[in-house]
Amino acid sequence: MAHGLREKAAISGIGETAYTRGTTKSALALQLEASLAAVADAGLSPRDIDGVIPYFPGGGIAEDFVANFGIPDLALSAFVPMGGATCVAALQTAAMAVATGVCKHVLISVGRTGYSGARVSTRLQQFPQFALAAEFEAPIGIFAPAQLYAPGARRHMELYGTRSRHFAEVAVVTRQHAILNGNVVMNKPLTVEEHQASRMISDPFRLFDCSLESDGGAAVVVSATERARDLKKPAVTIMGVAEGHPESPASIAQRPDLMEFGLAKAAPRAYAMAGVGPGDIDVAEIYDCFTFTVINQLELLGFCKRGEGGPFVMDGRIALGGELPINTHGGLLSQGHVVGLNHVIELTRQLRREAGKAQVADAEVGLVTGYGDMGDGSLAILRRAA
Repeated sequence: MAHGLREKAAISGIGETAYTRGTTKSALALQLEASLAAVADAGLSPRDIDGVIPYFPGGGIAEDFVANFGIPDLALSAFVPMGGATCVAALQTAAMAVATGVCKHVLISVGRTGYSGARVSTRLQQFPQFALAAEFEAPIGIFAPAQLYAPGARRHMELYGTRSRHFAEVAVVTRQHAILNGNVVMNKPLTVEEHQASRMISDPFRLFDCSLESDGGAAVVVSATERARDLKKPAVTIMGVAEGHPESPASIAQRPDLMEFGLAKAAPRAYAMAGVGPGDIDVAEIYDCFTFTVINQLELLGFCKRGEGGPFVMDGRIALGGELPINTHGGLLSQGHVVGLNHVIELTRQLRREAGKAQVADAEVGLVTGYGDMGDGSLAILRRAA
């Protein structure tokens, strides 16, 4: 029997600002700019929005949208505090709201001044789970994301022979894709040699293994599928969506397996809801806070066996024209960091056939992941509506 939520909701509108390193705009201004673009893309009025899921922390809250959009009757206001897993997990909340009739159109939005405003280390301290990190990790000098996830990457290298060269492949291919996209922070080619020569940030992560600090806004509108079919753009339905949380969610050092992200729990649920498997996926937008997290997620998603992620990304397999094109917009590594909502936007464009030079030919089904600051995971499988 098909899951009750399968294809009951669709992404009906997408919008984003320019991605930059330097802005005079506030996070709220960027969030509202992207949100207005997403509403217009759907062919709706701001007053048609009756549910909002803004990114937390930073940016706007429900009252900001009521005031600025003139929303007459807001039926849903929610936060999904899962760091980089937030935006994809929010698709699950939005889908439930529109599928059950609680809302007609739910807006998911992000506004971020990660370069011009608060730095990542400041933002991380706003998350409650870092109280435990302060007890176990911070006393030995581990508090920034690169430091928190470097041990898992090193463990993968020691167990499976994964090499920095594999990490470089992810960074280089992602940059190649970014250059095809006009709205990116990093628009110059990157070579393997430049990656390998870049400075060490937290062993084994080099500079080009790490995602960007950047400024920008992004937003999507989620509507019930039947409503979305009557709107301006082709509907992209949500076939399956799920979230998952790792063991010992508040402290990486206390986990039995440093490489077991929440995605390991989310993936089986999302695949089951969608009624598809890894072999059905035409394009994947994988949350790329670090190059290693892409490799590890490809394993957890079932595209290859545990320990084989390094060799899997080689030889053009993840590039346009390859077996599994990933991060066709440039991702967090090269386009910009808006907590992964740009990944959702790019997958929607791919399935609408609006991705321009980076279009994956005949893309019908794709997936997008989120990865939270302490290993939370989320996954959505989307389909071009018939």
